[in-house]
Amino acid sequence: MQAFLKGATVQSRPLKGKTKAGVSTEKKAKAVPWVEKYRPKCVDEVAFQEEVVAVLKKTMEGADLPNLLFYGPPGTGKTSTILAAARELYGPDLYRQRVLELNASDERGIQVVREKIKHFAQLTVSGSRPDGKPCPPFKIIILDEADAMTSAAQAALRRSMEKESRTTRFCLICNYISRVIEPLASRCSKFRFKPLANQIQEERLLKICAKENLSYTKESLAILVQVSEGDLRKAITFLQSAARLNFDKEITGHAVIEIAGVVPSKMIDNLFHIFSKGTFEKLEMTVRNLIEEGYAATQILSQLHDSIIEQDITDKQKSVITEKMAVVGKCLSDGADEYLQILSLCSVIMQQASQS
Repeated sequence: MQAFLKGATVQSRPLKGKTKAGVSTEKKAKAVPWVEKYRPKCVDEVAFQEEVVAVLKKTMEGADLPNLLFYGPPGTGKTSTILAAARELYGPDLYRQRVLELNASDERGIQVVREKIKHFAQLTVSGSRPDGKPCPPFKIIILDEADAMTSAAQAALRRSMEKESRTTRFCLICNYISRVIEPLASRCSKFRFKPLANQIQEERLLKICAKENLSYTKESLAILVQVSEGDLRKAITFLQSAARLNFDKEITGHAVIEIAGVVPSKMIDNLFHIFSKGTFEKLEMTVRNLIEEGYAATQILSQLHDSIIEQDITDKQKSVITEKMAVVGKCLSDGADEYLQILSLCSVIMQQASQS
């Protein structure tokens, strides 16, 4: 009986890497988002930020890195730059041991600064790599979205920066430098990341299209660059979405507009036609259709602003309209009804257009 039970537990397992039929079942390469797949692997690959790259390369040659503060709009390469620099300094083997990256999604209150960051900063490290190449005798702590940290946590970080300067370098990354307290900002070398130029974005997108064997139109790339507004991460994400939507087809400008949630220019032109020659009832119906189509009120507001600047109306009329836009933008951020706010703005534009 015991032998029977013992034998029942033994299962015949197929050979590793093969099915019962003998067919190989090797794991396929993991699908990685293109934003990660084409993230710069070294500092030289960082796009457009020439001043930052030049300074970083010089400091890395002497292995004398100061505390850093990167700030600028999202998608301009702040996190990618410091990660690429850390990989160059430490190599693939030491990278995980020497770099601590904390994002806004992690708990980063005063307790974490006192415990986790302080403990990591106190550890001493050697100045050599397993491959024999020299590397700096310090670690790097990357605090992404540093402007989201509480003032108390930022204040607690000041002392750690000075006390552990022999063993650790800090890199703070934020969108708004005004939200980082002055004592922290003054302890760091500040680098401003600029929104990427249209030509640079287009070059990167063309490289990705070539590597992924995508067919596209010139118009689609131009629209991608336009809707991303200097944010390369957003442009690459939209490109991947468009490629998935139009599988085995050419990526068109219409597909990019659909994915980006941009209001088609025909709809905006129709609105301006109603402003000058239509009635309020027609305007109300058009605005309702826009909202019911699912377009975001903030997107409509942004596109109306760009169109108003180009309209042939007086500066006084433009100032009245843009002032109303500011009020509507504030109301929308406070959670006001989108339909009522856009209708309120459009009625002011209609009123000003009727005067000219």
